[in-house]
Amino acid sequence: MSEFQQCLANNPLQACLGNYLNWFLAFHIIAVIAWMAGMLYLPRLFVYHTETAPGSESSERFKVMERRLLKGIMNPAMIAVWILGPLLAWLTHAYDEHWLQIKFVLVLIMSGMHGLYVRCWRDFANDRNTHTAKFYKIINEVPAVLIVLIVILVKVQPFGD
Repeated sequence: MSEFQQCLANNPLQACLGNYLNWFLAFHIIAVIAWMAGMLYLPRLFVYHTETAPGSESSERFKVMERRLLKGIMNPAMIAVWILGPLLAWLTHAYDEHWLQIKFVLVLIMSGMHGLYVRCWRDFANDRNTHTAKFYKIINEVPAVLIVLIVILVKVQPFGD
């Protein structure tokens, strides 16, 4: 019988998973970093992609780069963030705290930006982009502002109870 199984035999699941809190937190931070790297880089790729002719060799190269970034890094990282974040809130009982509730709303907005990026990626993939480089430069700032606010909420907890 494993150590975890022994723990479960004598304790509730939450207590046993709590023994791995630092691991969950480490993987959550790693996932956030990977997701944010993609959220900041993908719109920059879009900026450069707007400067290429649809169907050109450069355009096709950008399509590959964008697909790999989105499917290989951003989507898995976002999924990990959405699994580990609520798990950490549950394990630490932080879900009642105002700073976490505000952070949750900001992460929802970040997820909405991710969805917008997916839509833009699909448009590029189908040679149907209608946005300018300026549009992508502007939306590139949104995740940066959100992550600053999120980090402040997590570390300062200005609305702690």
